[in-house]
Amino acid sequence: MSPQRAKAVLEAIIFAAAKPVPLKNLAAAIGWEEPMTELLLAEMMREYQQPRRGIELCKVAGGYQFATKPWMAPYLEAFQRPEVTSGLSQAALETLAIIAYRQPVTKVEIENIRGVRSDSAINSLLERELIEEKGRQDAPGRPILLGTTQRFLECFGLADLGDLPPLPKIPNK
Repeated sequence: MSPQRAKAVLEAIIFAAAKPVPLKNLAAAIGWEEPMTELLLAEMMREYQQPRRGIELCKVAGGYQFATKPWMAPYLEAFQRPEVTSGLSQAALETLAIIAYRQPVTKVEIENIRGVRSDSAINSLLERELIEEKGRQDAPGRPILLGTTQRFLECFGLADLGDLPPLPKIPNK
């Protein structure tokens, strides 16, 4: 398959997919080796970075996905509300931030940081599949450890947890 045709196939697959498409699936679809497919995807990413384009090709959550460019946000706000944060309470957002930065973390640890009970916020995040059980802590009572999900990465446009912005430094008094 020619590079131009391969690009067209990759573009169609990524556009039609509801979730980020892993490199191995894209390589299989065009019958190319993964390293060559990755080079072609990198070239496509550069092409989509041009200012005349309203979308970009992103590497997100271990796959590739199209997303609107950040500067398009004001134009899109009239058409849709962000799926992730709509309906999430301030408590749920605080809880999600704690889990994202401290994972794996127990409910008790979350509540110690927030200073209040967090059952409702945790349940809301579990229902939205933004967090999940990651195992059990080797401690009395074997409390459940919570962490973020692949959906969290997708919804926030992160390739991995290393893409989280750094926490601000709090000066010592």
